[in-house]
Amino acid sequence: MASPQLADNAGVGVGAPSAPQPAPLPRKNQSRQWRRRLVIIAMLAPTVAGLLVFFAYPLIANIYYSLTRYNLMSAPKWIGLRNYKYLFTQDPYIWQATKNTLWFVGILVPARIVMALVVAGLCARARRAAGVWRTLFYLPALVSPVASVVAFVFLFNPGTGPVNKVLANLGIHGPMWFNSPTWSKPSLVLMGVWVMGDIMIIFMASLLDVPKDQYEAASLDGANGMQKLRYVTFPNIVPVLVFALVTGVIAALQYFTEASVASTVASNKATGSGDTLSTVMGYPQNSLLTYTQWLYNRGFGAYQLGYASALAVVLFLVAGIFLIVFLRWVKAFNPEGAR
Repeated sequence: MASPQLADNAGVGVGAPSAPQPAPLPRKNQSRQWRRRLVIIAMLAPTVAGLLVFFAYPLIANIYYSLTRYNLMSAPKWIGLRNYKYLFTQDPYIWQATKNTLWFVGILVPARIVMALVVAGLCARARRAAGVWRTLFYLPALVSPVASVVAFVFLFNPGTGPVNKVLANLGIHGPMWFNSPTWSKPSLVLMGVWVMGDIMIIFMASLLDVPKDQYEAASLDGANGMQKLRYVTFPNIVPVLVFALVTGVIAALQYFTEASVASTVASNKATGSGDTLSTVMGYPQNSLLTYTQWLYNRGFGAYQLGYASALAVVLFLVAGIFLIVFLRWVKAFNPEGAR
């Protein structure tokens, strides 16, 4: 006599009934899901359309034009990687422009962040007239870049500017400032520090948002001022520091208006254009020639739109690589890792 277990196993075969299938959703529920999907698509459509029209298409078109010879007057002519080869091996000004741009990235950005953080800390601790001090430090950020540069070139004029006159009264021989290849970039850094009010406001908000109970706990543990800054203040404002550094570096890589206006005003000449580099752009002695100025000169001065597109592609890749590497380094993708 067969055991009950063998009888059960013998009953399982090809002809055994299959497991019951889930019942299909009613048509009412299906139509409700489709309506929900259509609503989601309709809400995302403006953003997706904007990205496609104003980001994806220009990026793809720029990459295509960078592989062509294009002057706006005739149809683009395919030349492959010749623009990139000329950029890295034959362009006489690209390395000077790159060097100046990296100088602004390495000096201007940290100087603005450090000064803004110091001023924000002082304003956050102010007991009297705090609103007045915050307003005074923020007001320069509202001035247009062109007006700021014109004012600074006037103030630092080596012959008639009030800054050199004050230095002369103190027995100090003032430098040539914007007319000197050595002092032109530091002069723009001084102006950049002067207009750091936009970053200062963000830093001040983050400092005021640090929990006070953490400072009290640190005081009970015997922490001094530097230890509170390192172990309490800094971990709480790391995301804001990352934001300021990333946006500052991207802005410095695109540094254009201030350097261009300073060269034009300091040289007392109008900006020229053409196939050769004008004597105004980068004045004095190409010390203020930045990467984006050279890109603009090639594109709209010499009408070498294909080569200018290649310059833009390289700038985009450099900014993107920096952003990815830096964010991974500070672990900004994970808020817990940033602390």
